[in-house]
Amino acid sequence: GELEMHPPRFPWSHGGALAALDHSSLRRGFQVYKQVCSACHSMEYLAYRNLIGVTHTEEEAKALAEEVDVLDGPDENGEMFTRPGKISDYFPKPYPNAEAARAANNGALPPDLSYIEELGGDYVFSLLTGYCDPPAGVTLREGLHYNPYFPGQAIGMAPPIYNEILEFDDGTPATMSQIAKDVCTFLRWAAEPEHDQRKRMGLKMLMISGLLLPLIYYMKRHKWSVLKSRKMIYRPPK
Repeated sequence: GELEMHPPRFPWSHGGALAALDHSSLRRGFQVYKQVCSACHSMEYLAYRNLIGVTHTEEEAKALAEEVDVLDGPDENGEMFTRPGKISDYFPKPYPNAEAARAANNGALPPDLSYIEELGGDYVFSLLTGYCDPPAGVTLREGLHYNPYFPGQAIGMAPPIYNEILEFDDGTPATMSQIAKDVCTFLRWAAEPEHDQRKRMGLKMLMISGLLLPLIYYMKRHKWSVLKSRKMIYRPPK
């Protein structure tokens, strides 16, 4: 619509061609997801084992998984049972099904966040921090909130973050922009876990190419120099 705003471009620390993700920010971003976002949003494609070596150690990932009760089974009696989570378990869903999610959110279905960052970090950051009062003449029905970055400007999700909504474990000040930046960085990794590896492979390929190209050029000159420098003379028959 004419009132829709396009997100500005932000200088993400991992935006460069050779820049890696900030793993301190990733850890804080997971904390934001766990304490804020997971109340409504799932990440069904992430397991606790994926956190090992990225945001947490193996012991920490096991402790996080064990905090969750997982429905498993059937057992030898054919009955379902609950057990402590394991690192092979995926993140728990806040609702058992889509209908329950809609019923708890005034008919709106909270999207899964596993690949939400494919919409762009600039957009997600702007959406999280862009809530404001509607302009004059714009009315919203009950249960909706005004956000100029959301298509249609009326969004069912209430403002999810604000200053000091949580306390980061590492002592970083939990401002709204810091919280949004960290959770966007975590969602970037969730959508593309191979982000750092892809850039490392690209750097290796550039280095190998820098060594091979001069050699290939020299071989090409050496092989074809005889053919390219030869002189063909036509001698008509006498």
